[in-house]
Amino acid sequence: MKKLLNYLPTIFIISIIVSLFFYSTNTSSVDLNYTKFQQLAKETTFGDSEIQISPTIIRVKGSYKDKKTKQDVIYSVLVPNTDENLKWLEATLSKNKSQITVSDPDSNSVFMNIVANIVPFIIIAVFFYFMMSRMGGGGSNKAFEFAKSKARMEENVPVRFKDVAGCDEEKEEVKEVIDYLRAPKKFTDMGAHIPKGILMVGPPGTGKTLLAKAVAGEANVPFFSISGSDFVEMFVGTGASRVRDMFKTAQKSAPCIIFIDEIDAVGRQRGAGMGGGNDEREQTLNQMLVEMDGMTDNNGIVIIAATNRPDVLDPALLRSGRFDRQITVNLPDIRGRKEILAVHARNKRLAPDVTIENLAQRTPGFSGADLANVLNEGAILAVRANRKVITMGDLDEAIDRVMMGPAKKSKKYTEKDKWLVAYHEAGHAVIGLKLEDADMVQKVTIIPRGEAGGYNLMTPREEKYFHRKSEYLAKITGLLGGRVAEEIVFGEVSGGAVNDIERLTEIAKNMVRVFGMSSLGPIQYANPQGNVFLGRDYTKGSDYSAGVAAEIDKEVRAIVDGCHNDCRRILNENRDLLDLIAKSLYEHETLTNEEIMNLMEYGQLTNPNVIMVDEVIEEVKEERVMPPELPKSADPKDISDALSELTGKKDA
Repeated sequence: MKKLLNYLPTIFIISIIVSLFFYSTNTSSVDLNYTKFQQLAKETTFGDSEIQISPTIIRVKGSYKDKKTKQDVIYSVLVPNTDENLKWLEATLSKNKSQITVSDPDSNSVFMNIVANIVPFIIIAVFFYFMMSRMGGGGSNKAFEFAKSKARMEENVPVRFKDVAGCDEEKEEVKEVIDYLRAPKKFTDMGAHIPKGILMVGPPGTGKTLLAKAVAGEANVPFFSISGSDFVEMFVGTGASRVRDMFKTAQKSAPCIIFIDEIDAVGRQRGAGMGGGNDEREQTLNQMLVEMDGMTDNNGIVIIAATNRPDVLDPALLRSGRFDRQITVNLPDIRGRKEILAVHARNKRLAPDVTIENLAQRTPGFSGADLANVLNEGAILAVRANRKVITMGDLDEAIDRVMMGPAKKSKKYTEKDKWLVAYHEAGHAVIGLKLEDADMVQKVTIIPRGEAGGYNLMTPREEKYFHRKSEYLAKITGLLGGRVAEEIVFGEVSGGAVNDIERLTEIAKNMVRVFGMSSLGPIQYANPQGNVFLGRDYTKGSDYSAGVAAEIDKEVRAIVDGCHNDCRRILNENRDLLDLIAKSLYEHETLTNEEIMNLMEYGQLTNPNVIMVDEVIEEVKEERVMPPELPKSADPKDISDALSELTGKKDA
């Protein structure tokens, strides 16, 4: 039915055009004057006619056949009302035994004439109204809806706590809200008030929206969701009106949850901009402050908001009575990543060699959204290769895609550039292997991805909440590994280390200015969040003098120079390993952690001390007896002992 309504205007127009076309091709109509009618009466014969006799004129309607076109022509003519003309008309119109019908000119009522004149205009008006409403220009209705809230209500939310993994502490913080929404009486009897607002803070993709939905799903209450940017319009007062309408609508569905995503779009600190404070955004914020904890009481409404910029929010919004509770949703640790991967892997066909633990170890710093994307990219790669299951190779490539982008296999290096990239990445790898506090090398490749000509996948040896000074220094030394390797081998440096230099400079500056890890002492010389508002900080002077700024520059340079010297020393001491890894990268382009460890231990990609089970089976096949519980791979001595035991049994 909806499809028919969509095509109705087109059908209407086509039918009119077709009818007009057939009407114009089959018949034509003309208005004749009295003289032309007399002349025409001498040349042709008329068909059936209708005459209306008035006191002064006679109106004649009829048809005749045109001699040239052979088509019927409908005509009408006014003839003076005289006895002679009446006799002449009777004789002329009845020549061909045609019928003459005499009608009363007053038979058509005034009402019918009015209707006949108005109906076409009504049809046209209805048609244009229908077209305008289909195009969204519904006139005054839209004007009334302009100040309405854009919050979308969702009932029977399907998300539950089992669908949210990696945030057990966060779930505990919102359980009271669920209990209150289910049974508020036991809280009111105790004189307790549930938090009116919960602010979820954390990096993007950590599951703040998903957790809010899970609260609504567990409590089985309506879920109103809206973005902070949906309140603000170009007309002052619209946002405040939408806030009022949103709370009014939610009050009808209480108990319920209002979720405001990216609340920093409307909740930024007042008076911080350069354009003054009386703007649309601040009017909207003022109304929200009143609705949350003002003159009215919104019983049964719990507001959950999410942001990754809590530092920009207005203090009045964060005070008790509005957002009573702040929940930090951090990036998941290794246990959390396991749980998240298990949730997203429920509908994936994974190969037997895929382990969730291995994936969790290889994805430090990944958010829940990143982990879901890794599994999805792996599934896409498996489908692209026409495989029935997702292999570890697919997921390995998916991790690289999420971190660096797809591989640019068509991009070809020159011979010199390929050696340059190989030594650059080998320098990073050697520092990761030989420096105790440096990150572990998981994978090295010289295949270009994104903006990088190659990259090292390095993960922390263990995940920590706090980092020591030695770990920051090791991080800087590792980032310098590629550039220093170029200096040692080629005697010059390239621009490929620009990202490494940017990162190590930021770490060194934070060590001096933020963390107090220098001779300047435990004094913070910079705001770690940076300048948030141009208007607020535009005329603000520096937090330290020019002399202190010079001291900061000296300390930063001293840290980087010290790490640079350590890096050069380590690479010179391990020049053979550097050359070996670079040569292997040049030949194979990608090395795994196991292959790199084998290069360091044995000087080759494979472990010469490992003999595969298939080789042992060939040796003992003639005995028809296998050693008990033979491992898949074993040391030659263990296999020799097993064979000796087998030989002894045979002799016995």
